[in-house]
Amino acid sequence: MAGETPPAQPPPGPPPRPLLWRWRHNPLRRRTDALQAWAGLALLIAVLAVAPVAAALVGDAARRHYEDTARHQTLTRYETTATLTRDAPRHPEPGSDEEKRTRYPVEVRVVTRDGRTRTTRTEVQPGLTAGTTVRVWITADGEATGPPLTRKEIRSRTMGWALLAAIGVALTGAAAHALTGLALRRRNLADWDTAWAETAPRWTTPT
Repeated sequence: MAGETPPAQPPPGPPPRPLLWRWRHNPLRRRTDALQAWAGLALLIAVLAVAPVAAALVGDAARRHYEDTARHQTLTRYETTATLTRDAPRHPEPGSDEEKRTRYPVEVRVVTRDGRTRTTRTEVQPGLTAGTTVRVWITADGEATGPPLTRKEIRSRTMGWALLAAIGVALTGAAAHALTGLALRRRNLADWDTAWAETAPRWTTPT
C-alpha cells in the first residue's frame, strides 16, 4: 500500500570473496594474503602426502604388535571345562532378549594342565546352578581370561590405529594452518597500527 514504510532491512554484509581470491593480483591484496595462500597449499600437500604414509607405518606396527600378542596368547591360554561352585544369579526377566545377552560373574573350579585344581571367576549365563560345567579360557596359572585375538580382531584394531594416524596428521595440519593464520593476522594488525601511527597526525594536526 502506498505510504507504508518498508520494513527495516539488515545492513549488507561484506561482499562475498571469490574462490582463490588470495591468488589473484589486485591492489588490495597484502603480502600476507599471498603468504597465507601458499602456506595453506603447502600444508594441504603435506597432509595429503604424509597421512597415507603415517597410516601405513602405524598400521603395520599395530598389525605386527597384535599378531605377536595373538601368538603369545595362543601359547599361554587354552580352553577347558570349568565347574560352577555356586549358583549364578537369575535374571529378573526370564526369557527376555536382555537375559540372553546378560552374563554374571561366578566362581568356578578348573583343573590346570599340570593337574592343579583351583578356583577363578568367569562370566556365565544367568540361572546356572552349582555343579554345571561351562567352557572357559584360562591362563597357565588357571586364571579365567578371554580367547586369543582372532584375525578379524587384529585387522579391525590395525585399521583403527591406521585411521587414527591419518586423522592425527590431518588435525596437525589444520592446527598448523590455524596458527599460521593467527600469526599473519597479528602481523596485519601490527602493520595496520604502524601505518595508522604514520597517517593519523596528518588527519589530526591542524593546518
